[in-house]
Amino acid sequence: MFANFLIGLREGLEASLVVGILVAYLVKTDRRHLLGRIWLGVGVAVVVSLGFGAALTYGPKGLTFEAQEAIGGTLSIVAVGFITWMIFWMARTARSLRCELEGRLDEAIEAGGWSLVLMALLAVGREGLETALFLWAGAEATGSNTNPLVGGILGIATAVVLGVLIYQGALKLDLRRFFTWTGALLIIVAGGVLAYGIHDLQEAGILPGLDNLAFDVSEQVPPSSWYGTLLKGTINFSPATTWLEAIAWVLYVFPTLFLFFRTIRGPVGPPQPAQTPIQTTLPGELTCETVTSDS
Repeated sequence: MFANFLIGLREGLEASLVVGILVAYLVKTDRRHLLGRIWLGVGVAVVVSLGFGAALTYGPKGLTFEAQEAIGGTLSIVAVGFITWMIFWMARTARSLRCELEGRLDEAIEAGGWSLVLMALLAVGREGLETALFLWAGAEATGSNTNPLVGGILGIATAVVLGVLIYQGALKLDLRRFFTWTGALLIIVAGGVLAYGIHDLQEAGILPGLDNLAFDVSEQVPPSSWYGTLLKGTINFSPATTWLEAIAWVLYVFPTLFLFFRTIRGPVGPPQPAQTPIQTTLPGELTCETVTSDS
């Protein structure tokens, strides 16, 4: 449940910030009459994301066990790829996100027609599809639909509240630190989803080694115990893990964490001229204009 709360919180806050930036820019530039198109795009994105989640949940029903495991394993690995890309994308573009969105918004307004609706749909829909896919993968990994769904809904609801408070100026959140630590936690969670995807493919007979266990601590950590359930729900821990699952987890988590924190720190080089932000709308984010001061 915690893992799905985390993904709902992070993806939901990203979507909330995107919507907040678009709305704030239209209000600031006295284009309030275009707000309806933004909300229409957001609404369509939500409907598409819900439909995608329903298709993932009910689509494979009626297939053979092997086919269901093959689909589940493949989509779990795809979900890990998407969430990893999202984490690194945010790490690289967080500071320029507002500038990028405002530029695309101006282009959409100039294009006219449905361009503004499409722009909002794509901006929010990407987050929604990623959320649906990863929540589904998390539900598959834990073997339960209720708890992951509740966790995801709570995370999204919390993100919406935080997004509204940030937009209204009632809350100042260090977004850079938030996305850094949630990104690191999500990498660990994604490692568990990857291992589960590998296990599914082993059960489908696509990958070998289903009976070659790296460890089996089922007696020490019973899956039905509260701590077994906690570990399963937070990091997708499996008490009986095959060698292929363990190797995949290690080869994914440690290099990805290293590259992630390296991306956050940025390249090491000669000192750059200090940049003074003219105005900051969101904590940790510069506006599109900067003043370079001599130092």
